[in-house]
Amino acid sequence: MTTSSSLRHLFLALAISATSIAIAGDDPAHERHELMEGVRDAAKPVGAMLKGEKEFDADTLQKSLATFAKGSEKLGDLVPEGSEGGEAAPAIWEDPDGFAAAIQEWSDAISAAVDANPQSLDAAKPVVGPVFGACKNCHDSYRIEED
Repeated sequence: MTTSSSLRHLFLALAISATSIAIAGDDPAHERHELMEGVRDAAKPVGAMLKGEKEFDADTLQKSLATFAKGSEKLGDLVPEGSEGGEAAPAIWEDPDGFAAAIQEWSDAISAAVDANPQSLDAAKPVVGPVFGACKNCHDSYRIEED
């Protein structure tokens, strides 16, 4: 195999890889699922701290809140028409204004918690509670529980 032929094969492989990545990046339902999995993973240590199952750690809380904030910024863009399915309830597309309001409620609660910058469990509970409450409210209306 000549160098020229090897380079052609390399460029072809790179082009195929880039196309595959672009296609994977154009799947809002998958991106939405991955985003919410990340939010769920970030919520676990915070929930454990609030329940007293884990020692309070302000750095962990702030990292989780940052993950939530990124999620709240991106979520609305990941529900275009045609991306129905998974755990996303049809109500998202039937009531887009209500869904946008639910995301905004979550975002506002996150911002308030970040601004409060709680350094103890007692300080965290009243500002993080509304973040989890907004999650529950949204899930009650806009999420389908999968078995």
